[in-house]
Amino acid sequence: MLKRILVSSLVLLTACGDNSGQIAKSSGPQNVCSSRSSAEIGGPINLINQDGQPVTQEDFKGQYSIVFFGFTYCPDVCPFTLNRIHQALEELPDDVETPQTIMISIDPERDTPDLIKTYISNDGFPEDIVGLTGSEEDVAAAAKNFVAYYQRAEDTSSSAGYTMDHSTLIYLMDENWELKTFFTHESHPTDMASCMASFLPEKES
Repeated sequence: MLKRILVSSLVLLTACGDNSGQIAKSSGPQNVCSSRSSAEIGGPINLINQDGQPVTQEDFKGQYSIVFFGFTYCPDVCPFTLNRIHQALEELPDDVETPQTIMISIDPERDTPDLIKTYISNDGFPEDIVGLTGSEEDVAAAAKNFVAYYQRAEDTSSSAGYTMDHSTLIYLMDENWELKTFFTHESHPTDMASCMASFLPEKES
């Protein structure tokens, strides 16, 4: 049931064009916090991080993680979303653990580890963000496990000749790499922080 709801959501959240008018508004309170956990979403990944090192989901177990699929040439939705995640993390209570943020590139043709490393160094993004890329096959497998949609779209206005349409969901994974809840790119940072705080473990004293 949850997977059908998620797929339906993706239809409404695909595109990486000029959506500034659409994404500038707040979504208001999100009724997603306790009702969208699933062991079916967020399976294995075999990718490469921004330092060129291979990583799997095992490298992120033992802590909560925020996962977002995007790409470095994304003109607006991706930086907007990563900034919203950054704002949400800043609003978390001081006594809870901060989740690790992970951006998985859906444009491995252009997004080399070096390029991703430069991209994620943006001061407006989460401080500890990890960027992942990989082969076309490995990226496709990761996206499939997260029910994340993406598709190449020809774009003559781009120097590369194409852009990427993609879903823009934000996944909160627990310490076992299982989905606890998800947000949209329109979710307000305060709502995201409040929801995440209800799941996150307290910091060790």
